[in-house]
Amino acid sequence: MLFFTFLKGRRKEAVLAPLFKLLEVVFELSVPLAVASLIDDGIAKGDMHHVLMMALLMVAFGIAGLVSSVTAQYFAAKAAIGFTLKMKSALFRHIASLSESDRDRVGGATLISRMTNDSTLVQNGINMFLRLFMRSPFVVFGAAAAAFLVDSSLALTFAVVIPLLSLIVFLIMRFTVPMYRRAQLALDGILARVRENLTGIRVLRAFGKEMDEEAEFSSSLSSLVDIQLSTGSISALLNPLTYVTVNLAVALLVYWGRERFLSGMIEVGSIVALVNYMTQILTELIKLANLIVTISRAVASWKRINSVFEIQPSLSVSERGYTEEDKESDAVVFSAVSMTYRQGGEPSLKSADFTIKRGERVGIIGGTGSGKTTLVSLIPRIYDATDGCVSVLGHRVKDWDIHALRSLIGYVQQKAVLFKGTIRDNIAWGKPDASDDEIVEALKAAEAYEFVMEKKNGILAPVEEGGKNFSGGQRQRLSIARALVRQPEILILDDSSSALDYATEAKLRHNLQDRKSMTLITVSQRAGSLRTMDRIFVLDKGCIVASGSHEELLSTSKIYKEIYDSQFGGQDGKE
Repeated sequence: MLFFTFLKGRRKEAVLAPLFKLLEVVFELSVPLAVASLIDDGIAKGDMHHVLMMALLMVAFGIAGLVSSVTAQYFAAKAAIGFTLKMKSALFRHIASLSESDRDRVGGATLISRMTNDSTLVQNGINMFLRLFMRSPFVVFGAAAAAFLVDSSLALTFAVVIPLLSLIVFLIMRFTVPMYRRAQLALDGILARVRENLTGIRVLRAFGKEMDEEAEFSSSLSSLVDIQLSTGSISALLNPLTYVTVNLAVALLVYWGRERFLSGMIEVGSIVALVNYMTQILTELIKLANLIVTISRAVASWKRINSVFEIQPSLSVSERGYTEEDKESDAVVFSAVSMTYRQGGEPSLKSADFTIKRGERVGIIGGTGSGKTTLVSLIPRIYDATDGCVSVLGHRVKDWDIHALRSLIGYVQQKAVLFKGTIRDNIAWGKPDASDDEIVEALKAAEAYEFVMEKKNGILAPVEEGGKNFSGGQRQRLSIARALVRQPEILILDDSSSALDYATEAKLRHNLQDRKSMTLITVSQRAGSLRTMDRIFVLDKGCIVASGSHEELLSTSKIYKEIYDSQFGGQDGKE
């Protein structure tokens, strides 16, 4: 079972933690017996030596119990943290192995919640389980057994009280545990909403929707509060009911104990010991109730985490690497390729058939939703085609080792993504061992060198989270530089110059034209950006409806001409 796999290497701690807890219980259960002896054999008989010996013994029991408790806590924490460390590492690796389609099915907010909140609940559950699951029952039954050793007649009270207390705890847990689970689901929804709002805060402000979102958040929060109040109202019954039951039992013990004491059948110290045992049972049952809640939440969280592990990566695994012979093959070949997103309904790409030669410059244009991004994302296997075959450098993409395939391709998305660190750190993602000269060359090719050098520390200038200290165009140029530094065989620009002005974009295109051996695939909404391409594919509703050079398409493709005329009004579109 996967759960126990993560405990490997921590089994010793998982065994020692409850053992030391049991040892603590032994010392704890011994204290009331020492108190009884101190009262009956020491104080009652005026034997101060015995009083001193029992007092020292109680101190020894207390110290030994404390040491056992701390040791148990150490081993429990070590086991729980070790488990969580392995689980989180495995979960992160598993998520990284999933395709975009797999991750789309689960959702980013859900995956983050599994990695953070659910993992913490599982860790707390394991920690509490190792510390208390064996301790609480052992204390309850151990105290009852010790009570029978003290006085079997009065101990019959325990035989009645323990089942009654257990029934109270069970009934309250029966109602509250499902409510805790509902509260957890409600909390997941609130966290997803908060994450969504924080990510899209600019859009919210631009549309003046802050008040609406605040109202929605308040409504969701009120629902969570209602669930928690209902749960708390029922849970609040636990302490009063158990304390009333135990106090009645203590009253009965004192009353019947008095009768037996007057009859000479029991000593005062024994009555005190029985009262102590009854109090210990009460305390442990309350702890057990809280433990059940914690474990229930941990089990629910583990099920959610396990559901992610159960997702089988849809990307097949191969070990084929790049060889010199591959340089003679066509760069990209699509053979009757169709693509339908999971639960996407109609195909986003239909029966695409084309070949791109090595070193060829290809443009892709079409209206919104025509399938442009879908097409280029199949080349580095961001997604897998649902029908047909995609080949890169003479081999099916499914036959390549995924890392080897992607090392040959530079893929720049429209939404440029930068990471916290420095400019150099971000560019070096494309080639970790890149020299400063190589990074500067890539920055120059991407038309980013000038604004980078204007910053203090140049390529060592800091990049904030998401690159928010750069403009959209600057982020795009840095992303292009990151792709260029690895000198890819195939460079895919997915509308990644949309934030650039025409002059800067023209310089960028000129720089890329100089890299003759590199195959360039450019997706753009601007017809003028594709004028110099060797070929242009025109997409409409997922189909390639036309292909050819700029001049050919102006005379043969109605769709391309409409796009061109809408942007240039019939002018030649030269920059």
